[in-house]
Amino acid sequence: MGGSHAEAPLRGAGANLTRFAWLAVATALVTIALKVAAFYVTGSVGLLSDAAESVVNLVAAFVALIALHVAAKPADARHHYGHSKAEYFSAAVEGIMIFVAAVIIIIAAVRRFLQPQELEQIGVGLAISVVAALINGAVAVVLIRAGRRHNSITLEADGKHLMTDLVTTIGVIAGVLLVVWTGWLRLDPVIAFLVGCNIIVTGWGLVRRSVDGLMDHTMSQEDNERLVTVLRRFASDEVAFHDIRTREAGADSHVSMHVLVPGHWSVQRGHDLLEEIEAAVRTELHRCQITTHLEPLEDPRSYESGRSGLSVRGDSASDADGPR
Repeated sequence: MGGSHAEAPLRGAGANLTRFAWLAVATALVTIALKVAAFYVTGSVGLLSDAAESVVNLVAAFVALIALHVAAKPADARHHYGHSKAEYFSAAVEGIMIFVAAVIIIIAAVRRFLQPQELEQIGVGLAISVVAALINGAVAVVLIRAGRRHNSITLEADGKHLMTDLVTTIGVIAGVLLVVWTGWLRLDPVIAFLVGCNIIVTGWGLVRRSVDGLMDHTMSQEDNERLVTVLRRFASDEVAFHDIRTREAGADSHVSMHVLVPGHWSVQRGHDLLEEIEAAVRTELHRCQITTHLEPLEDPRSYESGRSGLSVRGDSASDADGPR
């Protein structure tokens, strides 16, 4: 039988997420200036590495700005499902840029370890670094919260990047203070090296999540369970669901399913049921696009689909063969 397709409005200009990307750009410019000044007055390789990461932040912020602009575009003739996956490319670039920053930091740390150098005007340099750290920390919290609120991996990645920058600055400040306390100049590059290794871990997490998104990963376990809970309300001796598949694409989610009903039902009755089901799912899962396919419950061909997916029958649900 025929199918039904329903779309929830894609996140667009109304969310105005690009303002957060511009905030990240402005933050990067300010912190670059502060950190370069801190390096200039102290000569600390740790502070230089910290400044290098902020340059990466600036590039990543511009990438995020472009990605958010593209992702906000509605579906068109060449992109029937919209452009929301652009955010995954941004997060992947951000992760790669974090790797680049880590490599720069590690190389500079090794060089300074081999050739130690006295630090100068430490008090002024650390004061400047603290100001930069506070700015990064505040903006990181804003971006991460906005990313989670709007389900934007780009904003969340940008926020986490700034948070790693904050950790870097704290580590560098600690290193410089240890140099002052112990007099061992090589502590400065050692701390910078350790911070670089920590940043690599963050970058790897972003790249892995981006690749996962581009591979059409299913919705979270929590959202899949919420979907099944909704469908259970409709399941009965006459209504069942199988081949339920879900995926995430940036801020949007997609659900497709086969709905089995008695073959003697009229097209109108089946259509009305699908409309009711789709409305219930959209109420529970915001920004969700749903595709349903109606099939006769008694026809063996209705069960010949080779796809893996969740299934719901009566009062029970099975996801043993569902997406992972």
